[in-house]
Amino acid sequence: MPDQPLDAPELDLTAGSVDLTRAICDIESVSGNERTLADAIELALAAYPHLDVVREGNTIVARTLQGRGRRVVIAGHIDTVPLNENLPTRFETVDGRDYLWGRGTVDMKAGVAVQLKLAAELTAPSLDVTWMWYDNEEVSSDINGLKLLAERRPDLFVGDFAILGEPTRGDIEGGCNGTLRVEITTTGLRAHSARSWVGDNAIHKAAPILGILAAYEPRSIEVDGLVYRESLNAVGVSGGIAGNVIPDECTVTVNYRFAPNRSAAEAEAEVRELFSGFDVTLTDAADGARPGLDAPIAQEFLAAVGGVALPKYGWTDVARFSALGIPAVNYGPGDPLKAHADDERVALDEIAGCETALRTWLTGAGG
Repeated sequence: MPDQPLDAPELDLTAGSVDLTRAICDIESVSGNERTLADAIELALAAYPHLDVVREGNTIVARTLQGRGRRVVIAGHIDTVPLNENLPTRFETVDGRDYLWGRGTVDMKAGVAVQLKLAAELTAPSLDVTWMWYDNEEVSSDINGLKLLAERRPDLFVGDFAILGEPTRGDIEGGCNGTLRVEITTTGLRAHSARSWVGDNAIHKAAPILGILAAYEPRSIEVDGLVYRESLNAVGVSGGIAGNVIPDECTVTVNYRFAPNRSAAEAEAEVRELFSGFDVTLTDAADGARPGLDAPIAQEFLAAVGGVALPKYGWTDVARFSALGIPAVNYGPGDPLKAHADDERVALDEIAGCETALRTWLTGAGG
């Protein structure tokens, strides 16, 4: 392992998971600025000889190497979306429930804190664990730390099951929807707006596109026992040159969230058919992930955590594990509806509940 940074903040991994969450959140790590937190995590983990620690950029991996018959990968991202006067963190009570308020508390530093505490504490878990904390999840996928790690160190992605600490209110959310974005462009002819009849308004030509979207009825599709709700929406419209010019081009950006029973290529074909006759350009696409709950190890985890498994409607990095043949689920504290919100806050009892459930499983799975 490289020399430890001398100026890294100190993280006490023996602290309670709530206090550790607060300490991690108060180290600002907006995407692209994760180095300080990565340094602190690496320094803290160096004190635990039962962990083999590897660093790639600002992604930290810690593994147990006990020769157990099975291995689980447990991952969480350490970056956040930009701040909006929501650091430092603070405690607050809402309707009688105690919360930690501030950027990153939900997405997803409470989950990371639970993971770090258990990584340090569980010196002999009942199955081997590969812990991963990675950067740049909230931004472009081409710099996603988990993606880059898989490309550079595929040997680290060996496991029978994976858990991603995305906020799920302490429920298990299996798999995830796929996602794609397309740009649908109309063209026309520029003219002075005072003589619009000699031009051809490209923005007006976009009306049928919006009509198709407004009439679209999203489907609910069952995949391996979980029902995924799809959605097709305009997420941007651009066009126009000046206040007195008829526009000759208009682009509608459309996002399609599709159930994981289909590939991104199949979803793209459906979108192209829906907008047949229009100029459609694919700009981004990612396959979803099936629930991953049929494997015996996944069933053991579900039994240990309790409750009923739910579908994950958004796209998450569980899809990366699924693509590698590793069944994966989302599990972590925090209400996903509060992710990225200015009043982002996590319930303290959810942090404690997730810690207890993970510890119970990691010390009991496999007998």
